[in-house]
Amino acid sequence: MDFSQMTNMKELFKAGGPVLVLLIFLSVYSISIMIDRFLKYRSKINRSRKLMKFVRHYLPARDFAKITEACRKGGYSQTPAAALVLNIIKSPKYTLEELNDLADSIINWESARLSRKLSVLATLASTTPFIGLFGTVLGVMRAFADLAALGGAGGPSVVAKGIAEALVNTAAGLFVAVPALVAYNYFLSKLNFFNEDMQYLSQELISAKMHNPADSKVINHAQEAK
Repeated sequence: MDFSQMTNMKELFKAGGPVLVLLIFLSVYSISIMIDRFLKYRSKINRSRKLMKFVRHYLPARDFAKITEACRKGGYSQTPAAALVLNIIKSPKYTLEELNDLADSIINWESARLSRKLSVLATLASTTPFIGLFGTVLGVMRAFADLAALGGAGGPSVVAKGIAEALVNTAAGLFVAVPALVAYNYFLSKLNFFNEDMQYLSQELISAKMHNPADSKVINHAQEAK
């Protein structure tokens, strides 16, 4: 096979063989995960940040009624921030340790939900170069087999098909791995930053709850009981 003939998808498929088909499938799967996580993060995290801004505006006045009402609105009710705020405000637990444990458990749960499928991107980023390398090895083996079949005669054209398979699969493996790795790091960075923001908000909520005059007597009794 002449490399100059590899000008269309049909020739590329023929050059790459079954390994290339597998890598293309993994590429499509990787892109579908990226789109899914991007839409999910844009919906959950962006709405959570808007809700956080609203909560922080009314928190100094300890207007828990307005905060609760905002968390239950349709656009924000399914966000991680709403889950955190409502659980802390409505919790029957009043000691600092109990509230901190409650906040940590909610944040960890919401973080686990948002990080769903990120491990798949990490796996694809780490394994697809090796799948491409496997295709490279198969291509080189084919090149030497073709050369051996002709007793070493025939020149470069004899090994061209095997070398083409090797190079195409190497490139395809990197083509899948690099975007998956970039996307994984991007989503992980956004998630870590969001978790930190949730932690800060939880501390602000706990502080406001513990200094709320309506709850102060209950808090004092709970602490005395400890």
